[in-house]
Amino acid sequence: MVIAGLATAGVAATLVLNAFRSNLVFFFTPSQIAADEAPRNRAFRIGGLVESGSVHRDGTTVNFVVTDTAKSVPVAYVCILPDLFREGKGVVAQGHLEADGVFHASEVLAKHDENYMPPEAAEALKRARGGQPDSTATLVVAQPGSAAASRAGVTGGSKQ
Repeated sequence: MVIAGLATAGVAATLVLNAFRSNLVFFFTPSQIAADEAPRNRAFRIGGLVESGSVHRDGTTVNFVVTDTAKSVPVAYVCILPDLFREGKGVVAQGHLEADGVFHASEVLAKHDENYMPPEAAEALKRARGGQPDSTATLVVAQPGSAAASRAGVTGGSKQ
C-alpha cells in the first residue's frame, strides 16, 4: 500500500513538473539568438528595440527587426499590432525561431513609457553597448488583460 502511494505521488509529481516545464517561456536577446543560445523547437520571448526603418506591412503580415544595438533578429507577425508599437521603442515578442532565422511571433507586447525596463532587458542592452548605459531604451512586459497591464497601459495582440 505504501509503494502504491509513493508510485502515485511520483506519477503526480512528474505530470505537474512536465506541465510546468511545457508552459515556461524564456526570454532571449537578439545577441543570444545570434549566438545560437535560443531553442529552435519551442516558444520563447525575444525583447529589445524595434529597429528604425524596419517595419514593413504586407496585408495582415508585419515584418520588423528587433535589436539590442549589437545584433538584430527579423520578426514576422500575422495579426494587428498593439497601438503603442513604434520604431525605436521597446518590444517583447513571443513565438518561435524558424530555420530561416526569422522569428515568427504569435504575440507582440509594446510600451512607449520611458519609466521601466525589466532588469534582464536593461542588462542585455548594457552588455550589447559594452557597458555604457542608455537612457533612451525602455521596455515594459505585462500580459495583456492582467491587472498590471491595465495599470501600466500595456496592450498586446495575439493570434486568435
